[in-house]
Formats: sequence, C-alpha cells, structure tokens
Amino acid sequence: MKIPFATFKYMHAEIKDEMFSKFKDIYDKDWFILGDEVAKFEKEYAKYVGTKYCIGVGNGLEAIILALLALGINADDEVIIPSNTFIATALAVSYIGAKPILVDPDINTYNLSKVGLEEAITPKTKAIIAVHLYGQSADIAEIKAIAKKHHLYLIEDCAQAHNAKYKNKKVGTFGDIGCFSFYPGKNLGALGDAGAVVTNNLKLAEKIRALANYGSIKKYQHIYKGLNSRLDELQAGFLRIKLKHLDDYTKEKVKLAQKYLSGINNPKIILPTIGINRTHVFHVFAIRCQNRDDLQKYLAKHDIETGIHYPISIAKQKAYKSDMLNDLPIAKQIADEELSLPLYYGMTDEEINYVIDTINKY
Repeated sequence: MKIPFATFKYMHAEIKDEMFSKFKDIYDKDWFILGDEVAKFEKEYAKYVGTKYCIGVGNGLEAIILALLALGINADDEVIIPSNTFIATALAVSYIGAKPILVDPDINTYNLSKVGLEEAITPKTKAIIAVHLYGQSADIAEIKAIAKKHHLYLIEDCAQAHNAKYKNKKVGTFGDIGCFSFYPGKNLGALGDAGAVVTNNLKLAEKIRALANYGSIKKYQHIYKGLNSRLDELQAGFLRIKLKHLDDYTKEKVKLAQKYLSGINNPKIILPTIGINRTHVFHVFAIRCQNRDDLQKYLAKHDIETGIHYPISIAKQKAYKSDMLNDLPIAKQIADEELSLPLYYGMTDEEINYVIDTINKY
C-alpha cells in the first residue's frame, strides 16, 4: 500500500464543480485585482477568526513583513521569535532591517512559552512573534502578559493554525496583529500563494491595507513606501469556497490524529502533546524519534511518505551564518528528531491503520 504524505484529491474532488464555477464567474467578470471576491473573503474571514478587520495579502511571509512595518519596527530593533519556526518568520524580521532573537520552545508542545522569553528582552526589543506551530496555539496568554508588562507589540504567526483555539478563542485574536498563510498545503489553502492579516485596530488595518497596495489609499497617491502584496480575486474566490468547509476539514484531521495518538504504541516514538487549554488542528502530525532518519527510511521502504519540519534550524541556515544566531538546544533536538506522518482529508481507516501497524513494528 502506497501512502502519500499529503494529497488534495479527495478534498478537491468534492468541491470541483463549485471551484470551476467560481473560476468561470471571475473570468467572466473581467476584474482580477481587489474586487468583490477579495472584499467578501476579507469580511467572511474576519468574522470566522473573530476580529474586526482582515486584509488579504500575497502570502504569509508578506503578512508578517506588513505587520512589522505597520507597527513601526525599524532597523536595529530586536524581535523575539521561536528558534524552531519556519525560516519565513525570521526572514520577515530581517527584511525590514531588524534583528531576530531566538528563544527555545517548550519541548513538549514545540511552541513558544514564557520559559526563556523574558530573559531575551533587552532595551532594543520591540515585538514578540508567537508562532502557533504544527497546528496548536503557543502559550499565548502568558506570552501576551509578558508583552504587555514590557510594552512590546505581539504578532501572531498563525500560518499553520487556522481554526486552532486557546481557551475557546481562535488564534490571531490575542495579539496586535495576526498573520495567516493560505499556501495550498495549509488547513485552509488556496490554489497558489495567498495570505491575510487580521486585527481589531482600525488604524493598523488601514495602514496595512495601504502598505500592501504600494503604500497607497488613493490611486497614484502614496503615503508610505509600500509593497505590492495583494490577495488576487481568483484565490479569494477559491478560499471563500474552502472556508465554508474548514470546520469539516478540521474535524476530519483531528479525528485521524486521534487514531494515531491512540494506535501508535512504540517506546521509540514520542507522540505530539496537546497543551493545556488548547485545541490542536494538526496541520502536521509531528512525532519525534532519536533515530529519525532511520525511521524515515524504514517507512519509505514500506511506501509511506513522510516529511520533516524542519531539518535545519534557523541558526544553522547558511542565510544566517553571518548573523551568528545561537543554535539553541531544543531547536537542535527537534530538528534532529522530528518526523511528520501522512495526514490528509480523505485518508481512509485502512491507510492510517497501515501506517500505525508499520510504525509499531519498527
């Protein structure tokens, strides 16, 4: 039995007619940038997340860049990020000239917590980016309390956590700004690159909208040195369709993850831990194993495809060699041991039981 790491075929088969109809509708309207689909998606997604405002942007990286710019983060400022996030979080900080400061996550949840966070704050610190990694919230209440205590901005990187909650409140609603990616592989994915920024602050929303549109509110009048980072009509239309099904997609992935959690029984395998007061939407099902590479090869021999998130920590990336960032021990351990198992909408009991049985025999 061949098990892919991920596939969209089941999800997209169910909505194919609606997606094709949406394409035809947008094609026939002959309006492809900043039209009705974007406006409607922004309204619908803000309501879904629980914020007042949503601005559709080009992708998740640009969402974070725009958030930092809107908050006035400058060159020589410091921004605290988790040491084990995807490099986009660090790149956003670097692109505006600020310095990313790495803090190790909780080894159990893989997410930023209060441990080590306050010690990383210096007079140059201006913001914290809390990443909700793999599909569950960081310890956002404690992080928010620390940010408030030190008068720091709080940005939430929600790229992997659409619909995840902390104390029954969705991520993206705790900080000054929440940033989302709709890369195709996300739980809410477009058919190309796309992203969004959410906030409850009208002034920030207006500034982000202008910054994303060449720094302009009115055509040919530019009040900021902005970017071209706009969610296009076609992706907005596709996302509107998928948003209607996101709760069902989430329930399905959680149900499959629970089968892994209850079925995998191997002392060599460390299963994901769900933190207190949190839900986990399982963007990926991340296990750990001291012999990760050997386990991956073993599973590949049995036609089970897996992924690694992420095999090289930020501090060890060639792009950051000259920055001399500290390679923190927990980030290194996760990079060495993490393995992501197949998990996708439409995965059958036969498929998931095959993965479980194969891992238990390792």
